[in-house]
Amino acid sequence: QVQLVESGGGLVQAGGSLRLSCATSGRTSSNYAMGWFRQAPGKERGFVAGISRSGATTIYADSVKGRFTISRDNAKNTVYLQMTTLKPEDTAVYYCAAATLYYSNDANRYSYWGRGTQVTVSS
Repeated sequence: QVQLVESGGGLVQAGGSLRLSCATSGRTSSNYAMGWFRQAPGKERGFVAGISRSGATTIYADSVKGRFTISRDNAKNTVYLQMTTLKPEDTAVYYCAAATLYYSNDANRYSYWGRGTQVTVSS
């Protein structure tokens, strides 16, 4: 089993940047493909980005392509989400998730979840 803890959220103005971190513990993070999801008030949780166990391949939601970058440092058991050119519609709670097989844009493929970190983008 693996535990996930997100950090790095906060309040930022539109056009600004934030970097989220997801620290994993319990088992080596390289055993898991990882993903970031987000949930805005009144909306369903949606896929943001995913990364393979090695970090060699990534996928993104169309809404964040070119603005967000997912990466991982398996030596530090940490996954990152670098967010740039933030927009008010990026405001949400961001969740880190781990999948035992392959990364996916389907939340049902992920077995482990963090508690989330709030990102608020002001206009």
